[in-house]
Amino acid sequence: MSVGIIGKSAPELRVSFWIDETGARREPLKLADLGPGYKVLYCFQDWCPGCHSRGFPTLKRLVEQLSDNGFGFAVIQTVFEGADQNTLEKLRVNQETYDLRVPFGHDPAPAGRRYPTVMEDYRTAGTPWFIVINPAGEVAYNDFQLDTGRFAAALEREAIPDGAKNYVSHERSFPSLRRS
Repeated sequence: MSVGIIGKSAPELRVSFWIDETGARREPLKLADLGPGYKVLYCFQDWCPGCHSRGFPTLKRLVEQLSDNGFGFAVIQTVFEGADQNTLEKLRVNQETYDLRVPFGHDPAPAGRRYPTVMEDYRTAGTPWFIVINPAGEVAYNDFQLDTGRFAAALEREAIPDGAKNYVSHERSFPSLRRS
């Protein structure tokens, strides 16, 4: 399987279990539910150390800094291994731990399949994984971690609000975007 689908149309989400920003069960999330602007999908597994040491802190800062700049956010637990530990209950635990008031989805592999739907549709290669979809519905960024240079370059090709562009393009003001 090749990795990522940058430049392609973003497939609609097929994740069936979601909780809303308050932890209540909600209808399956559609990309349109995240608004007309940029959409950031963060894929994680609860048992993934990098998801907690780098991924969630980066996501938290993105949510805090970009939610008011036309970005919508969703978090998806892509359960491609460790189903006994990457459970539905971990959605709310992580939502509260990181104080993220965004929808969280649980995406185990469908019966008879090896990978969860998001991994198949977006050709992700593990966790932590970030997907950025532009307002035209195309995948603009699709990779492990957010590398400041690559992320800013992807956004530079887009017409993003100046405040957001300035924020993500200055590594010194956003050190958690640096790849370690």
